[in-house]
Amino acid sequence: MPAWMILQVTSGSCVFRMQSVMRLAILSYLCGLISAYSERDRVHELMYKYPLIDGHNDLALQLRILYNNRLSQIDLRNVSKLTTDISRLQVGHVQAQVFAVYVLCGAQEKDAVRLTLEQIDVIRRMCTEYRDLELVTSAQELKNSALRHKIACLLSIEGGHSIDSSLPALRMFYQLGVRSMALTHTCNTPWAESSSTRYNVYQRTNNSLTQFGKAVVVEMNRLGMIVDLSHTSWETARAVLKVSKAPVIFSHSSSYSICNHSRNVPDWVLRELKKNRGLIMINLHSGFIACRNQANVSTVADHFDHIRKVIGSESIGIGGDYEGALQFPLGLEDVSKYPALIQELLRRNWPEDELAGVLRLNFLRVFEEVERVRDEFSGILPSEVQVPLEEVQNPCRLVLKRPDIGGRQSTSSRANDEPRGHKSLLLWTIVLLLSSPFAMY
Repeated sequence: MPAWMILQVTSGSCVFRMQSVMRLAILSYLCGLISAYSERDRVHELMYKYPLIDGHNDLALQLRILYNNRLSQIDLRNVSKLTTDISRLQVGHVQAQVFAVYVLCGAQEKDAVRLTLEQIDVIRRMCTEYRDLELVTSAQELKNSALRHKIACLLSIEGGHSIDSSLPALRMFYQLGVRSMALTHTCNTPWAESSSTRYNVYQRTNNSLTQFGKAVVVEMNRLGMIVDLSHTSWETARAVLKVSKAPVIFSHSSSYSICNHSRNVPDWVLRELKKNRGLIMINLHSGFIACRNQANVSTVADHFDHIRKVIGSESIGIGGDYEGALQFPLGLEDVSKYPALIQELLRRNWPEDELAGVLRLNFLRVFEEVERVRDEFSGILPSEVQVPLEEVQNPCRLVLKRPDIGGRQSTSSRANDEPRGHKSLLLWTIVLLLSSPFAMY
């Protein structure tokens, strides 16, 4: 074969191979685009059908810190300095948000009840003044809210110190719309133990849930208020799970086996939670996900996989903890990013029906079962159990009783002064009589 023909054939083969490679590259790129689009589309379709119920958000705390609860100074549709606003909740397919009513542990034994009322007020105002939001107080109202394409607001007290060891205060908070309460925050209460040792208050030994604490749990069951065990010690959680007749939740906690932080839940407690038909709503804070400030979506998904392996997907929800922490995983920086988490779980072959439970249905089941227990308790009168004064040890708590010895002494002293008062009055009368015109007769 002539050389020029060999060169022509070789050149043609190279061109053909180059064209084939280009076609394959383009085809691969297009397939990638189609696959990525289909994946995202699948996530959004799933979350449109089963929009998220998020178990914990501290927006009200940030409203207190940044604006002193002055809603007139902020447009909640778009708040650039926060991780939560109405627009991003909508993008993230969040249909119901449990808003935390939180006051600092430093308010215990002081003005915790007043501050709690003020935080309830700002959430109620927020959820009635913005037409995209709607305050709900029952499972049915929550479902109805979804049909109206509203973001449902649920009220949850974060920390039992807010009730000042008073069952009447607990009942009044229920009347104001509170439907969940965490028994502790980072401080012990006189009747329950925290997972944190930050505050050295109400230290006890082998008594993580007192008799009054058990009465709180029973009264919450009677009211139809969800018991939240996030922030409690493991022993308090164990005790509550033995007492509660209704399912309980961990509203924003993760797996201790993946990240060994005391705020997370060990497998043995998870198994007790499953027996209770309760729910753990996984926290997204990097410190609880990776035990450090850096994490990503895959790290979060590891918690979901582990808990699913231990107790099944029917016991899992999501409690992001946005506005309550500083660091969140890469790809989950704010409330609009929830679809990224669901996309990662789909990649890990989670079935859509299980994800529907995680997103929404599991929480609705728990809420409805709590209400069913409430209905079963409807014939039981409100509890009149009172916390023993020696357990409270609160100098600001007024005790109605007779004055002490010092008070009686002062009363007696005033009584002894009375004769002197009469003598003074008599002396002035004589002086006036002597100085009057009639005195000369």
